[in-house]
Amino acid sequence: MVARSYGYYRTVIFSAMFVGYSLYYFNRKTFSFVMPALVEEIALDKDDLGLITSSQSASYAISKFVSGVLSDQISARWLFSSGLLLVGLINVAFSWSSTVSVFATLWFLNGLAQGLGWPPCGKVLRKWFEPSQFGTWWSILSTSMNLAGGLGPIMVTILAQNYSWRSILALSGALCVVVSFLCLLFIQNEPADVGLRNIDPTPKKGKKGEPLLLLGSASWVYQCLLSITGSSYMSALEVGGLVGSIAAGYLSDRSMAKVGLTEYGSPRHGLLLFMMAGMVGSMYLFRVTVTSDSPKDAAFWTPALHPLAELTGFTEHELWILILGAIFGFSSYGPIALFGVIANESAPPNLCGTSHAIVGLMANVGGFLAGLPFSTIAKHYSWSTAFWVAEMTCAISTIAFFMLRNIRTKMGRLPKKAD
Repeated sequence: MVARSYGYYRTVIFSAMFVGYSLYYFNRKTFSFVMPALVEEIALDKDDLGLITSSQSASYAISKFVSGVLSDQISARWLFSSGLLLVGLINVAFSWSSTVSVFATLWFLNGLAQGLGWPPCGKVLRKWFEPSQFGTWWSILSTSMNLAGGLGPIMVTILAQNYSWRSILALSGALCVVVSFLCLLFIQNEPADVGLRNIDPTPKKGKKGEPLLLLGSASWVYQCLLSITGSSYMSALEVGGLVGSIAAGYLSDRSMAKVGLTEYGSPRHGLLLFMMAGMVGSMYLFRVTVTSDSPKDAAFWTPALHPLAELTGFTEHELWILILGAIFGFSSYGPIALFGVIANESAPPNLCGTSHAIVGLMANVGGFLAGLPFSTIAKHYSWSTAFWVAEMTCAISTIAFFMLRNIRTKMGRLPKKAD
């Protein structure tokens, strides 16, 4: 019997996690996808809809933190597969329900199960891939959310022509159940589980990761830009986000291969700062050229975009919004991926899940804090003012991170000589 190599197991394990997490994300959004059909059958007002969606958001933030800690204590393979199984069963139960209280309870439980998905993925990737490959594969795996979030509404729209919303939820839930057992079968926690040598977590200088580009999956999103005018900005943001995530992982891995992981700072910090600065720039341009307070005169970019406008059917102004959306998506999704990678690799292997859980918790806290304050500013002042506040907040964060870029990033006790 021929021994199977690292390449075989990496391909199988990564594919299982990619498909599995795509289903995680799809079934996190199924209520939003079927909402138009659901409200036609069951009378739900805006407060009811807000209660159902908010119940999931709160439980997901809690569960993701707990799951990160648990992934350092128990099998990541079992944690990932169990969560996917629960997500599937909850979606099936949701398809049988008809009251707001049951909907909210089940969607709260869905959020708890959803939190079991991503932390085990980071743990398994850390165990199976070289440090100079880790960022690339992390970023590519994160694009499963872009694909599920973009393809989901299209698939549901097609299915809704022949099936009810209950059948769609039951079908997606049943698919989760089946795939959860396949994930349990194919995912392995670490190379030692299959008789291979575990990977050294310390990168060697000059050892380059495998070059990898996975940009073809974005082609369908470009079609959305040409066919779905109402959601064109969000489509552009998703395109930019998908490309930004992969670029952030791949380019920062190149830096990691050249420099190696150091006790102070990280080779990934330079790209991270560049992308954070790009967020500031794109928000500034959006504020001064797109919001209601921006000048209405012909802009400098109008003549440059006129040929493309003639070709696509969009106006120059619409194309400019799409470009800004793509730039913002590129600049925001990249740092999201890099912060997770840096948090994961800065901790010892037995604490990387906890480290990422803390960073993820702070991200969720920031998301909650950003909601009401910014909507209040927009309500009492203007969207231009809200963008200015967001722009300044991001600029201050970028400057602060630049000042702290060379602090010690490696957790754990250092040898006395290093101290």
